Amino acid sequence: MKRFRKLMLAVALVYLCLAGVLLWKGYGAQESSDLAYKVEIHEIMRKLADGISIEELRADEYDGITEITYLSAENAVDVQQQADFYAGANGVHTCIRPYVVDGATKGYVRFDYTLDRQDNTLLWLTQGILFLVFLCVIGLLVYIQKVILQPFHTISDLPYELSKGHLNLDVEESKHRFFGRFLWGLSMLGDSLKDSRSKELKLLKEKKLLLLSISHDIKIPLSAIKLYAKALKENLYDSPEKRHEAAGMIEAHAKEIEDFVKQIVEASSEEILNIEVVNSEFYLKDYIEKVQAVYAPKLAVTLTEFEIGTYDNKLLKGDFDRAFEVMENLLENAIKYGDGRRIEISFYEEEYCQVICVFNTGEPVVADQLPHLFDSFYRGSNAADKQGNGLGLYIAKQIMNKMDGEIFAERQSDGMSISLVFQM
Repeated sequence: MKRFRKLMLAVALVYLCLAGVLLWKGYGAQESSDLAYKVEIHEIMRKLADGISIEELRADEYDGITEITYLSAENAVDVQQQADFYAGANGVHTCIRPYVVDGATKGYVRFDYTLDRQDNTLLWLTQGILFLVFLCVIGLLVYIQKVILQPFHTISDLPYELSKGHLNLDVEESKHRFFGRFLWGLSMLGDSLKDSRSKELKLLKEKKLLLLSISHDIKIPLSAIKLYAKALKENLYDSPEKRHEAAGMIEAHAKEIEDFVKQIVEASSEEILNIEVVNSEFYLKDYIEKVQAVYAPKLAVTLTEFEIGTYDNKLLKGDFDRAFEVMENLLENAIKYGDGRRIEISFYEEEYCQVICVFNTGEPVVADQLPHLFDSFYRGSNAADKQGNGLGLYIAKQIMNKMDGEIFAERQSDGMSISLVFQM
């Protein structure tokens, strides 16, 4: 805010400097014009001194002098002529100089002149326009300060506080044209984070109870397996039937342990599958324009050729935000695992469905790994040196399934292609 006030002060100083320069230039030109008649009188007196006669002087040869009148020394004693000589007209300025020849005053020369006052209308019009511009700029800056900067300064700490886990902040609702949606989004973000934290704590509690329960229940079959295994090792069973029976018991208890492990896996899967999808409808054009707005600048920085094919603006079924999340996963994978030469999005229709194909150049995954590409925590051999957890494509598949869509991958000769199938 201090810098903004300094900016306003700088604008005011610039205005004052410009206004001062204009006034100085304008009145400087006026003073130069006022002195012009003096130069002309001096020139006339010089000509008289050089011997030119009074009769040869012509006032119309000069810009500032309007009339030249001569009164000889003999006539100067006449009161009436003297009065007429010194009388001036309204609005006319006079200057009387003695006419001297060889040291003797022969008479007097009166010069009538008018001050050619410049029209200052343009000067003051310029000053007025400059002042209006100054008021507009200052008004705009004050508006920006009051309507944008001050409200933003008030809420600038909210994202930081949310990132620190302070989720109980009160975000006042506002219908402000600039920040109303932003504040609404922060409020939604805070509620979402609180809801996520609540679910996380609940899940951790359930996990802990599940692990405690399973760890208790698994002790019984595990102890039985150890006893039967020890008995078989020490040949405590004297007949094949008893040994076969002991092996069967070991198998049965192993099956119990297998069931417990399955419960753990299912509990872990439920956490991943907790993806909320709100199915509605959205236009393909809006979807692709958002993809282009986010990734075109990003790929331009890495000099990756990004091509988007032609398409018809169809109405697709699904959750717009979740669908964009799927596309994000595909494009991020294309950036991460591709060779950075080209990424292409193409479109075609098949059985009343819209298919969106994302292709990237690079080394494709091994053929026998293709069926497992959408499994949770699975990472292909080409991802060994890349960061990741193997959940991106798994989540993408779950989202597409919840939107009654499909996702599948294909190996190409020069890269990988993953296609999204949306219902229309």
